[in-house]
Amino acid sequence: MLLQDFLPGLTLREFVQCYRIVHFEFDKPNENFIKAYPPKPEVCLHFTLRGYIKNELADDGTHGFLFPVTLAGQQTGVTYRYNSSSLLNVQIVFQPSALFRLTGIPAFAFTNQYLDAQHVFPHIRLVWEELQQAATYHQLLSIAERFVISLVNDPTKEPHPLDAAANWMIKKGGNVSRDQMAKASCICTKQFERKFYERAGVHPKIYARIIRFNTAFNTKNANPGWDWLRIAIAYHYCDYQHLVKDYKGFTGLHPRAFHLLEKSAPECKLGLDQPLYRDRFKSTSVPY
Repeated sequence: MLLQDFLPGLTLREFVQCYRIVHFEFDKPNENFIKAYPPKPEVCLHFTLRGYIKNELADDGTHGFLFPVTLAGQQTGVTYRYNSSSLLNVQIVFQPSALFRLTGIPAFAFTNQYLDAQHVFPHIRLVWEELQQAATYHQLLSIAERFVISLVNDPTKEPHPLDAAANWMIKKGGNVSRDQMAKASCICTKQFERKFYERAGVHPKIYARIIRFNTAFNTKNANPGWDWLRIAIAYHYCDYQHLVKDYKGFTGLHPRAFHLLEKSAPECKLGLDQPLYRDRFKSTSVPY
């Protein structure tokens, strides 16, 4: 069993944040397991190789099984995900504007969507079939990497300074002003807003809030002994109530209630959570 993020090769990090392997095996074959996923700063391809995943969007209560290969756009609210007791899911997590560069389709067309990836990548079913034949985790990663190489060798859109600025926003935990980003992108603020929405799928202010919230969420998971005020101050919330407002806005729950729900996630039941939490926290720069 495994739940781990893997860095891509150096030449591909311009397009890919990480590859992720989710492999769960429970003893009870007919039981479903639920995980509440808050929004993260990521757009993702899901290859479901074994078992099934069903999503429930909290804002409208709609349900839907993931396709064999699902393209998940940038999410702005919590998703409740039910999975079978046996699950093997391989993910390619893209950089903020990578999907726009690779497809030429405005990223906002994918926002809060879970789509059949074959409509965007017509031959991706062949990649799914190749992944089905893989015998090891290493082979899964190699196949995913070859697929990404085939995409980046023929991008539809040229890079823009805004792409690096969006990655900079992630590295700074969302703590970068819109004017700073526009200046770094060598364009005016109004044009920056428009291009960011086209390339990342949401407006920069929302994206910064998602990044900051996700950083705080990862920090609390990795450091359960930290009090909420310490986390709020560390990530430049005005106060604890400001942090509560973001939690309620993105998840519908108070911070304590949402993290209590997190403890019932499949990875926690299988004891896979702490290594993942530590790795994600390591990639977070705590401003002390």
